[in-house]
Amino acid sequence: MWDWINTVVLKFRSCFTREATFKMFVIVLLGLMLRSDHLGISSIIREFGLVESIYTPLVNFFRSNAWQLSDIRNTWIAIVKNTQFLSMESGKFILVGDGVKESKEGRKMPGVKKLHQESDNSAKSEYIHGHHFGGVGALASNGVKEYCILLSVRLHEGVAAIRGWLGDDNYNEESHVVKTIRDAAGIAKMLGESILLLDRLYLTRPMLKALAQAPGLSVVTKAKCNATAFLPPGKYKGRGAPRKKGPSVKVAELFDTHAQLFKQSEMVLYGKKETVRYFCVDLLWGDGVYQSIRFVLTDVVGGTRSIFASTDLTLAPERIIALYSRRFKIECAFREFKQVVAGFAYHFWSKAMPKLRRFKSNDINALNLEAVTDNHQRELIARTVKAIEGFAHISAIALGMLQLTGLFFWKDINLDGSRFMRTRSSTTPSERTAADFLRKNIFSLFMVHPKLAITMILYDRKIHHFSKQPDRQGHYAA
Repeated sequence: MWDWINTVVLKFRSCFTREATFKMFVIVLLGLMLRSDHLGISSIIREFGLVESIYTPLVNFFRSNAWQLSDIRNTWIAIVKNTQFLSMESGKFILVGDGVKESKEGRKMPGVKKLHQESDNSAKSEYIHGHHFGGVGALASNGVKEYCILLSVRLHEGVAAIRGWLGDDNYNEESHVVKTIRDAAGIAKMLGESILLLDRLYLTRPMLKALAQAPGLSVVTKAKCNATAFLPPGKYKGRGAPRKKGPSVKVAELFDTHAQLFKQSEMVLYGKKETVRYFCVDLLWGDGVYQSIRFVLTDVVGGTRSIFASTDLTLAPERIIALYSRRFKIECAFREFKQVVAGFAYHFWSKAMPKLRRFKSNDINALNLEAVTDNHQRELIARTVKAIEGFAHISAIALGMLQLTGLFFWKDINLDGSRFMRTRSSTTPSERTAADFLRKNIFSLFMVHPKLAITMILYDRKIHHFSKQPDRQGHYAA
């Protein structure tokens, strides 16, 4: 197990121009995987018993110019692809995309803005100040348990002006939906043809336009109950410009007008066997775009009605319904991302950043970035954004490493009797169980595998070597 972790970690060496920076990356990655508390970078030092002087280099690592986030992201995608655990449907990889909003109170923290939360959860405020991240992951399974391994986590709002300073002018005009498609397209370019599962928020005309520029990527999503589509234009009669669309159709009305055409099938949705009635029809959707989309109207017996949509017209309706039911895996991934590795437990800020004006309704006036004209101050702010995204993405890698450890070495972890489990929901351990197992065995790593690269990196930074640790009476072993 430790040999495998060591091999994976060493694959990131080419992403760093300096050896010392790579060693900091190893410490940060292992620390995020195994730390028992989430109280800042100091928790990594406490977990491994490292020297106190390493605190400043660890903090400075996230702003270092010796690495680029794109290199780390591409290496991580290649590693996950080579594990052979990625789930596929009709010869295509299955990606899942979604956004997550994290509350942040820092008034000098780049990217913080007023956000609206669409959740029906009464425990969440309707409006918060915080960061809006977009995440894209790939489904991976060993036949028993399926994970969503996060491959890309990046800020999608509040940093448009800062991206413009770095020369990314197109980023200013792109919405969260378009950015998610762009992120998924970059991943699909490395993996191969892919299907992207999205929530109903994403079925928009900008999404279809962005998807047209992403070859090899198709989308399965959910349509709103008031969706209006169009029939094909019919045969051209030779007079005037050819019609782009036919008569409009209220998709939800098909539940009643085409009730006799519905088919019935037994499906496993969200882990439960359900009886589903469904009807499939291909219609044109999107004013000015008029793209052919496969709509699947479903009526779960004893449940609710839903309308699913797929840009891949070759997918069978049963597969579209089953695919969308697997979209919730990214919700589970975000939950573990917050609770197990604390991927949002950062507090990077910059003195060069203007104070956030919380009571300004206009985002440009609230962020006040137009007042930053000095190039050095802009560089400091851009580095802070890099630190935030770097921390989040390395946390995603840490979570993915725990998921892959569970998929590869589930037998070794289950045979360990040090973690009591009243009931086991699966033979494949969860991310928390894998982290607990590795945390309890990390110090035996120094003794059993002293020549591994990760061993030597951590060993060189420890306060005391094992042969020099005193006992309770203060005596040292011979």
